[in-house]
Amino acid sequence: MIVTVTPNPALDLTWHVAALQPGSTHRADTGQARAGGKGVNVARVAHAEGASACAVVTHGGATGEEFFAELVASGVPHVTVPVHGATRRSIALVDETAGDTTIVNERGAALEEVEWDVLRRVTRAALAAGRAAGLGEKPARLLSSRARDLAERTARSREEPVHPARYRALDGMGGAGFSSGKTAVPGAGVLVISGSFPPDTPDDVLPSLIGLGRNAGATVIVDTSGPALLAAADAGASVLKPNEHELRDATGLDDPVDGARELIRRGAELVLLSLGADGMLAVTPTASGDVHVLHARLGEVLAGNPTGAGDAAVAACAVLMDAGIHDPEQILRRATAWSAAAVLMPLAGEIHPSWPELESALTFAEKPLPARDTRTGEVSHVEADVSPASDPKETR
Repeated sequence: MIVTVTPNPALDLTWHVAALQPGSTHRADTGQARAGGKGVNVARVAHAEGASACAVVTHGGATGEEFFAELVASGVPHVTVPVHGATRRSIALVDETAGDTTIVNERGAALEEVEWDVLRRVTRAALAAGRAAGLGEKPARLLSSRARDLAERTARSREEPVHPARYRALDGMGGAGFSSGKTAVPGAGVLVISGSFPPDTPDDVLPSLIGLGRNAGATVIVDTSGPALLAAADAGASVLKPNEHELRDATGLDDPVDGARELIRRGAELVLLSLGADGMLAVTPTASGDVHVLHARLGEVLAGNPTGAGDAAVAACAVLMDAGIHDPEQILRRATAWSAAAVLMPLAGEIHPSWPELESALTFAEKPLPARDTRTGEVSHVEADVSPASDPKETR
C-alpha cells in the first residue's frame, strides 16, 4: 500500500481566465475547490489508477471543514488529524492564452507538539495497516479505530468535539481495497512525504517520519524543497523528487546533474528531477561512485495547467515501486508520461487518459538532452543516441 503524508495540506482554489494581465480586473467562470496539497494529489492519482493508497493529512478551521468535505466526497482513502490552526489555501490562476499558471500559496499554520505526535502515530498505524494488508488481513477498521482514538484524545485536551465521519472513508477499505493482488512480505509498501512544512516545524519532524517508513520496511519517497531536501537525503529517503529550481536552491549548484549527484552522495538511491518543458531526469549511483543519468521528454511542449505535474510523477514512482518495480528506466518513462498527462487536466490530482500514448511518444537518452528553447519548443540539434521510448513491459 502507498501511504502519503501531507503535514501542510491546502484547499486548492482554481480559476481559468482567458488572459492574465497584472493589475487588471478579470472575470472568470465559477472556480473549483478541492482538497489538495502534494501528498493528497499523489494519493488521488494513485487511487484513480487502481493502486491501494491512504492519505494522512492534517485538518483544521473553517477552511479545513471544506477541505475535509471534499476529501470525503472524492472517495480517496484517508485519515485526517484534527489540528488547531486553519488549513491553508492555494490559489491557481490558469492563463488559457499563455498556457501557464500563476500560483499563490498560503504558508499555513504552525502545528503544536501534540499534533506532530498524533501525526507520527497515525502514520505508523497506516504503515502497519499496509503491512497487514500485504499479509491478506483486513486492517481498515483497525486503522480507523486507532486514528479515531488518537484524535479524540488530542481533542479532549482542548475540549473540542471530533467529527465522527472523519475516519469513515477508511471503513470500506477491507480486503481487496488494500490487497496488491500478489503475495507481499511484512514491511512492503511505499511512504510518500510530500509538500511544504508549516512554519516553525521542528528540525526532527522530517527525519522522524522518514525513520517511521524505514523501520516499517517501506520505500520512502520525499518531494519537498529548501533545507528539508538535504535533510531528507541525510535521513535515508530512498527517492527524492525536486525540480531544477528547488535543487539549485538547496544545493547551491547550477548544474542539475551536479545537484542530483550531491543528493546521491548524501544517501538517496534515486533522484527524479523535473525539468519543466525539458522533461525529467532519473539519476542513480553507479558502482564506480559516480552517477548514471537517464533523460526522458516529449517531442513537443504541452500547454495547460502544470500545478499537479510533479505530484503525478511521484504517484507514478510510488505505484510502480509498490508493485515491486524499481527499474529507473521504467520509473522515468511512467513518471514523465503521468506528469505530462497531468498538464492536460484542469485540476491538480488528475491525469489524462491519453498517458499511454504520451509514454509511447517519449524521447529517451542516457545523458541529458540538449536544452529546449521554451519560446519555440525547438532544440538546437538531435543527439545520435536519442531514440523514441517504447512501451515498458509491465502491466499498466
